Amino acid sequence: MASLKEVKGRIASVNSTRKITSAMKMVASAKLHRAQNSIANMLPYEKKLHAMLTAFLSIEADIQSPYIKERSVKRVAIVAFSSNSSLCGAYNANVARQLNLMVDGYASEIGKENVLIFAVGKKIGHAAKKEGHNVVENFLEMADKPSYQEAFDLSRKLMKLFTEHQVDKVELLYHHFKNTASQLLTREEYLPVNLQAIETEEIPGQHHKWALHHIFEPSKEDLLATLIPQVLGLKLYTALLDSNTSEHAARTMAMQIATDNANDLIQELTVQYNKSRQQAITNELLDIIGGSLK
Repeated sequence: MASLKEVKGRIASVNSTRKITSAMKMVASAKLHRAQNSIANMLPYEKKLHAMLTAFLSIEADIQSPYIKERSVKRVAIVAFSSNSSLCGAYNANVARQLNLMVDGYASEIGKENVLIFAVGKKIGHAAKKEGHNVVENFLEMADKPSYQEAFDLSRKLMKLFTEHQVDKVELLYHHFKNTASQLLTREEYLPVNLQAIETEEIPGQHHKWALHHIFEPSKEDLLATLIPQVLGLKLYTALLDSNTSEHAARTMAMQIATDNANDLIQELTVQYNKSRQQAITNELLDIIGGSLK
């Protein structure tokens, strides 16, 4: 059995750790609250704008855009989002595991060297390099401080690669924030723009919510030339906010669990300390009583 001094030392050590995890939980919770406000304000706008664009492209069959053309996939770009720091549970490990599966799936068809990785976050960048993936660029600052300008710059770079036929497909891999206890790892096609049917509310007398007569100013081509880059840039920025919010949620939960475990361990050690102390007192009393009888 451990000595009283050893048990007392462990209690003090666990108590110090509990103070750290509790403080980290409070910090992560405050960051989560701010991030939730950002994503709550941005996500509905991005979804509605993307739905309008996709429905518009689906209806106007005569419109030609380099961003909607599907072609045989010979080269792929994957934008994977993670955090720069750890202590957020399985958040980063899940991204790295799914990224490996995606790369392996493409490698069997087009070769591993033709899968380009754009890492947003230190953890996924290091994990991808460790696995020997083709990491083109790693965006560290953007993972900590989501910036629309940086997200838009990355979006333009991806669009340029796609239109110049340097890549034939672009995918996003990030965590979608559902609630504090649940973050869903999401794999989403970014380019070409997906023209699948969108679930929308029906308007009486119309087959589709967006099946309306359009008046274009100045022209369809000019509208799309401006609208598509904005929608794609906003989509990437929303994924960045989503990932950042999920990171803070995962860290909040991880630190809460660590704090609860520390509390349980302190209770167990306190019981052990009291038992050991009681046993030591009993042994001393027995020695005194035994000595007095001699």
